[in-house]
Amino acid sequence: MKLHSRCKVFIILCGVSIAGCQSGLQSTVSETYNPEIDPGEFVEQVDNPYYPLIPGTKYAYEGHTEEGLERIEVEVLSETRIVMGIAATVLRDRVYLEGELIEDTFDWFAQDEDGNVWYLGEEVSNYEGGVLIDRAGSWEAGVDGALPGIVMYADPGKHLGETYRQEYYVGEAEDMAELISASESVTVPFGSFDNVVQTRDFTPLEPSLEEHKYYAAGIGLIKEVNPDTGEEIVLIEYTPAGE
Repeated sequence: MKLHSRCKVFIILCGVSIAGCQSGLQSTVSETYNPEIDPGEFVEQVDNPYYPLIPGTKYAYEGHTEEGLERIEVEVLSETRIVMGIAATVLRDRVYLEGELIEDTFDWFAQDEDGNVWYLGEEVSNYEGGVLIDRAGSWEAGVDGALPGIVMYADPGKHLGETYRQEYYVGEAEDMAELISASESVTVPFGSFDNVVQTRDFTPLEPSLEEHKYYAAGIGLIKEVNPDTGEEIVLIEYTPAGE
């Protein structure tokens, strides 16, 4: 999931070659970002333990913000979308503020052969008073210079301290993240988890905006925290595929 209304990522991956994922995904300071994408090196299902996207799975998150109660409903759809020649898994992400829909987004993800999950774009619809006002934030990898990024490594513990791009569309979508920990213990309304992965998400487009995200094995995202305000969005409901 992207940096939510409230969180979107600085230092640049070296030119990434999917063909060399074991070493090519190391994060280094570089002036260019140009991942080489080979559709033949992606698999059909996103089953990374920390970012599983099994069609039919549903999540619900809630949290109190200065604007009111925010609720996020997420569903992994059975449909796919072809992006850069890759059959991407589609995630629908709806955000409500005080019961009113303010954002309806379709996100596209895919997993490479090594187990890394890539973010390939999003189609965003922003609403106000029940009326569609714009599609700001939308982007698609391979279109108008936009490039995909990593949202979860196959083995996060091997990348602690690294900073990496999650998406790249100049001036529109530049989320980045730093891997902080792979051994956190976190409790949310849905349950308690150990060996939780923690990231620090940010974006050069809004330097003052930062968010810490927490991912549990077998579930995925369980918590988002704004370290400046203390506001939290937490997992309150989880429905596995088929239930």
